[in-house]
Amino acid sequence: MDPSAAASLVVRSPRQTVSLLRSRRPQFGRPERERQRNPKRGREPAAGPKPSEVYGFVGSITVVIATAVYLAWAYTPEPALRSLGITYYPTKYWALAVPSLAMVALALSLLAYLGSNFVATPAPTSFSTIFDEYSRERPAAATVPVDAATAQEDEEEEEAERPIEPISDISIHHINNLMFGDH
Repeated sequence: MDPSAAASLVVRSPRQTVSLLRSRRPQFGRPERERQRNPKRGREPAAGPKPSEVYGFVGSITVVIATAVYLAWAYTPEPALRSLGITYYPTKYWALAVPSLAMVALALSLLAYLGSNFVATPAPTSFSTIFDEYSRERPAAATVPVDAATAQEDEEEEEAERPIEPISDISIHHINNLMFGDH
């Protein structure tokens, strides 16, 4: 077996793999003269995985192996573990306690998140729910038509000609009129 083939069969850690990938990346912005002086650097690099792909792959394999070990430890009886020579392991109590604690912690964190949002939200009667420093009033209409038929025709004509209005807030008086009518 030639030395280059033997070197490619070496098992490396993810950090070593990433450092090798970084050294193979092309150097952009370098002068052409430097590439001509050093022919090894001028060659196109071999396409390889990105560091994020390497870490993702190693992470997924680690999760699968850890899950298999956890399930084997949780479901294998203690005499069978002792017969295999495995004597140092946590008690089986933790096989149920850790997932239960994790689910309770998740539920409590969701409740704490909801509660913090309710605390940070102003009361419905607060003026900060109506106006703030980012509020923009809608510009008032220049002309007001007299009757409904004229209003409809004018609105259709203007609709085709006018651009889309800039975003703005609807005034509380307009909302009250729409919801409760003129009283």
